[in-house]
Amino acid sequence: MNVVYSKKKSVICLYKIIIMITFSNAKINIGLNIVSKRPDGYHNLETVFYPIPIEDTIEIHLNERQNTPITLHTYGKKIEGKTSDNLIIKAYNLIKKDFDLPALNVYLSKNIPSGAGLGGGSSNAAFMLKLLNQQFRLDIPIKKLEEYAKQLGADCPFFIQNKPVFAQGIGDLFSPINLNLKGYTIAIIKSDLFISTQEAFSKVHAQKPKNPLLDCINLPIHKWKDYISNDFEKSIFPIYPELKEIKKHLYQSGALYASMSGSGPSIYAIYSNKSSLPDFSHFQEYYICNL
Repeated sequence: MNVVYSKKKSVICLYKIIIMITFSNAKINIGLNIVSKRPDGYHNLETVFYPIPIEDTIEIHLNERQNTPITLHTYGKKIEGKTSDNLIIKAYNLIKKDFDLPALNVYLSKNIPSGAGLGGGSSNAAFMLKLLNQQFRLDIPIKKLEEYAKQLGADCPFFIQNKPVFAQGIGDLFSPINLNLKGYTIAIIKSDLFISTQEAFSKVHAQKPKNPLLDCINLPIHKWKDYISNDFEKSIFPIYPELKEIKKHLYQSGALYASMSGSGPSIYAIYSNKSSLPDFSHFQEYYICNL
């Protein structure tokens, strides 16, 4: 049962919506080079975004009372900040400027940890855009959805197509790459540290990488550790040495490759499916993803 809405101010209600659910996934950064500082104060970077199956659940219902255009109810992991600042609400408001959307109750079950360098908030925003487009038959093409997503955050557009990409600019210029980690296992250790994006960028020194990431990503995974790195580690690890110790432990436990994702504080490791996974139970928060 669906509702069809026109792109005009008037609304054509054919059916009554009951429920619609989507699952928004996380991502990791494979390599992250801070290439240069921009005149606008931001930094140009290069990285590889790779989707991973840690997921939040987004569920929408019609709000028949229509007291407010959108009401967000959250469950699961704690989300910092005001509800009004949540990217799901911003995604709805952005689409509503151009389309006549109904009032909604949105239920977000949070499983992706916030502020972890895993893109959970950006993913929520992008999947909300796609959900609205699909459910209300808005016929917004992919490129236009990516334009909407870009207004919500630099890495939000990645989650529209949700495929591995080589990202440049401020993380918003994408080139498709042929990278498939199917058959590998990714372990993610989430520390309880908080590292602000501002803090992370304030410590980095922009420079062109010695080894172009786009070339290095084609090497066998066990060679990545010698050629692919995250520039944030150079500045973050001296301040938070426990993160360096986690990465060291992951390599000692048989990881083919280990790195901080984004500006942290999550450290992930890639393991071959032929090797036995170590015991992670001594870590307070960890995730295992079988790809």
